[in-house]
Amino acid sequence: MQLYISSTSGNAWKVRLLLSMLKVPFELIALDPATGEQKTPQFLKLNPRGQVPVLVDGEHVFWDSTACLVYLARKYGGETWLPTDAAGLAEIQLWLALSNNELHYGIQWARGLKIGIRSIGDYEEYAQYARRGLAVLEGRLQTHDWLVCDRLTIADLACYCYTSVSPEGGFPHDPYPAVAAWVKRIEILPGWMKRV
Repeated sequence: MQLYISSTSGNAWKVRLLLSMLKVPFELIALDPATGEQKTPQFLKLNPRGQVPVLVDGEHVFWDSTACLVYLARKYGGETWLPTDAAGLAEIQLWLALSNNELHYGIQWARGLKIGIRSIGDYEEYAQYARRGLAVLEGRLQTHDWLVCDRLTIADLACYCYTSVSPEGGFPHDPYPAVAAWVKRIEILPGWMKRV
């Protein structure tokens, strides 16, 4: 199994974290977006979108962090990481959507402007998404340790990666104490690893 990442991709970090927590062996292939490695004809055969992560497992190739998380959770984690009952599965989808929308377009894009990995965009627009996403997380985590099923699932990892670095985008955790406590809970779990 191979996982293509870049050091700045929180989406790739999500997949790397799940592989580590599941103790699944894999080969890590780091690309440098500054040199355009993810836009080469060879890489575009793996992912026509020219983005990371890309997970290759034998003949199967998955791009997009959500697809990778679902595949790995179902293949190696079973019900623990991705429930199959209708309500549990739908609840997971709620948080995957938050991760892919408010947290990515909010936290990650605002952070990108702050640390120089994005050169264009409207910080205030991104900040509105970010604050909305953090408020939703805070509301849930005030009464629950985990986002779904009262246990760690792919929903937590999907939302964790950009949330954990939100201070770099100008969104400190102080106004969100339940989010801060949840970030700390994840960071002491077996298999947790820092971003590359």
